[in-house]
Amino acid sequence: MAILHNKYRRFTAARAAALAGLLALAACLGYGQAVNSCLDCHSAQPGRLEVTPEKFSQDIHAQKGLTCVSCHGGDDSNYDPDQAMSRKAGWKGKIDRKQIPQLCGSCHSNPAYMRTYNPSLRTDQLDQYHTSMHGKRLAAGDTKVAVCTDCHSVHDLRAPSDLRSTVNPVNVAQTCSRCHSDAAYMKQYGIPTDQFAQYSTSVHHDAMVVRGDLSAPTCTTCHGNHGAAPPGVDKVQNVCANCHAFQAQMYGKSSHFKAFQDKGLPGCVVCHSNHGIHMPSDAMLGTGPSGVCMKCHTPGDHCDRARADILSNLTQLDGAIKQADQSLRLAESSGMEVSEARLSQDQAVDSLTKARVTIHTFQPALVNEDIQAGMKIASANQKAGQDAMVERNHRRIGLGICLIAIGLMLVGLWLYIKKLES
Repeated sequence: MAILHNKYRRFTAARAAALAGLLALAACLGYGQAVNSCLDCHSAQPGRLEVTPEKFSQDIHAQKGLTCVSCHGGDDSNYDPDQAMSRKAGWKGKIDRKQIPQLCGSCHSNPAYMRTYNPSLRTDQLDQYHTSMHGKRLAAGDTKVAVCTDCHSVHDLRAPSDLRSTVNPVNVAQTCSRCHSDAAYMKQYGIPTDQFAQYSTSVHHDAMVVRGDLSAPTCTTCHGNHGAAPPGVDKVQNVCANCHAFQAQMYGKSSHFKAFQDKGLPGCVVCHSNHGIHMPSDAMLGTGPSGVCMKCHTPGDHCDRARADILSNLTQLDGAIKQADQSLRLAESSGMEVSEARLSQDQAVDSLTKARVTIHTFQPALVNEDIQAGMKIASANQKAGQDAMVERNHRRIGLGICLIAIGLMLVGLWLYIKKLES
C-alpha cells in the first residue's frame, strides 16, 4: 500500500512538473501578446461589431493599459462564451446609451484615479455635461442627443492632440455636423441644419482648416464642449470678446450696445452673422449688397449720414496709403533711398486698421482721429516719394549736362589731334 502511495506521489509530481513546463512554454511563445478573447472574437464580427486588435491598439485607453472588460466587464481570458460573458464574471454587455455618460464619468470624474494617468486632465466633464443641452435632454429621456461616444468615438478613441481624433480642433466642426447637418435627424428639434455649410465659408474656418491656426474658433470655442449650450442672445458679444477684446471695448461705447440690448438683438451677430462670418470690409458700411447699416437704418437719417462720413474717411485714407505706396515704389525702382518712408508706411496701415476697429464705437469723431493720424503719415510718405523723384530728375539733368560737356571735350580733343597731325 505504501509502495502504491509513493508511486502516486511521484506520478502527481511528474504531472505538475509537466504542466508547469507547458505553462512556461506557452508564456514564452505568447510573450507580448496578451490573451483577449473579446478581440479574437470581434475581429471576425461584421459591421459595427468588428473590433480588430489593430483598431483597438490606437485607442488611448488601450495605450494606458485598459481592456475591454474595463467598460464591458466579463473575463477576456476565457474563451468559453458562457463563462466569459457571465454575470458572475461581471459581464455588462452592450452599454445602454443612457448609461454612457455615467460609465465614462465613473473614471473621468475620479481625480485620484485620473491623476495616475494624466494629472492635467480635468475631471468635471460629467458635471458639465449635465448642464449642457445634450445632458438635460438625455435626462428627460431623449436618447438621440449626443453622448460621449458620439463625439469621441468608441474603440479607437484618440487623444484630442492627435490630428486623427474626432475632437481635434480641425475635426470638431465635422464631428458636430454629423448630427447638426442631418435635416431628418434634427427635424424634431426645429433648429437650422446649415451651420456647418455656413461655417465652411467663414473666415474662422479658413484660419482653422486652410491655414492650420488651432487658436481659430470652431464649434466648441463658442458653444462649449461638455457643457455645450448656445450663448444667450444678449450675451453673444461676451463670447466674441474672448478673442476680439478691443472690438468689444469699442462696441461697449457705441449707441448700438444699449439699443441691441433693449431690443433683444444678438450683438455682434446683427452685423457679422454667426456661423458664416466673412472677412470684414469697408463695403459693409456701403449701400450695396454687402452693406449692413441700411438693413436697420433709414436713408438720410443721422446714423446714415454718420455711416457715409466714416466710409468716406476710410476710403480717403485707404486711397492715400495706396498713392504713397505707388510713389515710393516708383522711387525705389529708380534707385532712390526711401527706406525710412517705406517703414513708416506700416504706421499708416496700422492707423487704418485701428480706425476700422474704432468703427465699433460708431462715433465719427473717434474714427476720424485715427484717420487723420494715418493721413498725416501717408501724405508725408507720398511727399517723400515725390521729393525723391524730383531729386532723381535733378541728378539726371546734371548727369546729362556732364555727359554733354564730356562729349564736347572729347570732340574738341579729337579736332585738336587732327590739327596736330595735319
